[in-house]
Amino acid sequence: DWITESLELAAVRCDDLTPLVYERLFLVRPETRGLFRSDPKNLIKGSMLELAIEAILDLAGDRKGSHRLIFSEVQSHDAYGTKPEIFSVFFVAIADVVRDLLGDRWTADIEEAWQTILTQLQDYVDAAIIEMRPAVKV
Repeated sequence: DWITESLELAAVRCDDLTPLVYERLFLVRPETRGLFRSDPKNLIKGSMLELAIEAILDLAGDRKGSHRLIFSEVQSHDAYGTKPEIFSVFFVAIADVVRDLLGDRWTADIEEAWQTILTQLQDYVDAAIIEMRPAVKV
């Protein structure tokens, strides 16, 4: 599939996406940098990126369930003070870095596949946010 292919091509061009993805995230949402002040060697960031990519690949592929991890991670990170909306920004940062790395190898098919995945990921984030918020009684 196009998602897997694009990630494989990006991996050929860059050994570790972690610094690129997080710099993109920090550029777009500077307040997130403070959330990682205790991770100077990128261990936490690398682990989080790995889980996110596994969820993306699962969602694009067999849907064995790792994409459901997003739902629980959105909710658990809320306890750390991470705004749930940041997850969507994070996924877009991943796509942006992959697009930048692919350059002219980024095709309309890859763009369409990523837009579809980003929409599906946004749906999971939105569902987790709704689940976290108490219902408003009228």
